[in-house]
Amino acid sequence: MFYILYGQDDFSLSQAVEKIKADLGEPQMLAVNTTRLDGQKLTLSELKESCGTAPFLSSYRLVIVDGLLKRFDPQPGKRRFSKRAATKSTNKLGEWEGLAPYIKQMASTAVLILVDGKISDYNPLLRKLLPLAKVKTFPLLRGGRLAAWIRQRVAEEGGGIAPEAVNLLAELIGGNLWTMNNEVLKLLLYAQGRPINEDDVRQLVGYAREANIFVLVDAIVEGQTEIAQRILHRLYQEGIAATYILAMITRQFRLIAQARELGSGLSRQQIQDKLGLTSNYALDKTLSQARLYDFEHIRTAYNKLLEADLAIKTGKYNDQLALELLVAELTTS
Repeated sequence: MFYILYGQDDFSLSQAVEKIKADLGEPQMLAVNTTRLDGQKLTLSELKESCGTAPFLSSYRLVIVDGLLKRFDPQPGKRRFSKRAATKSTNKLGEWEGLAPYIKQMASTAVLILVDGKISDYNPLLRKLLPLAKVKTFPLLRGGRLAAWIRQRVAEEGGGIAPEAVNLLAELIGGNLWTMNNEVLKLLLYAQGRPINEDDVRQLVGYAREANIFVLVDAIVEGQTEIAQRILHRLYQEGIAATYILAMITRQFRLIAQARELGSGLSRQQIQDKLGLTSNYALDKTLSQARLYDFEHIRTAYNKLLEADLAIKTGKYNDQLALELLVAELTTS
């Protein structure tokens, strides 16, 4: 059995892995027969050795490999990959050209799962393995799909939630389902059997202001002008100064630039330390946004941020108008 699970929604992906495990038999014995490997450093011979080891008092040996596909992903520009980049990645497969033939004759007791984040359609290893695998993708949930997930999760715990509360949760937290799940459980406990309302969300989601900034930058990065303007107006309604909003947007673009510059040679903890971030949520959002921006677009954003700052300080525009124009320009650039 061979699975490929990939996408940015690592919460749902993790649940899918647990479902596969549950279908393989007794959990304690499966745990003894489970190996997790780092795909960034793995060799094909090491993978073969793990998959070829006979299971101990179990029908299956489970081998989970993290990040192998990403190792061969073409380097992106902002939203597209060049044919040259795809060709270079294909040439780098090396010994991994032999993975597809090996899968075809892998021991029937082996269950292999390749787990990865966002992967390009141009990924050469993915293309070779697609015909052989059970594939499932896990994109970040947005809009109606995210709202439906919130309602379903609340219902699974026996609770109810008002539509306004669903919308506010979706705006504040976005598609980070690990954080969303924690907040839903916290809200259900607080509501004590009654439906969760909008005021509950405002009171309990303690990092709402910071989260709103992240979601605002998310909307800017993805070119979602209407959503970005709505979040901007919500920040105004909460009494947050325009200068603070501008400073936070500027800070986030600075972090995006730093994260891009650090590259992939450092561990997650090293990146977090160098960026000076204490929150896993902040780190996850910054790394996710950095994958969508190249340095040319970051430089353009910085220039527009400087123009907005000068417009406010010289009185060319009032604070609110300057920010609205800024957001409109950033989402369409």
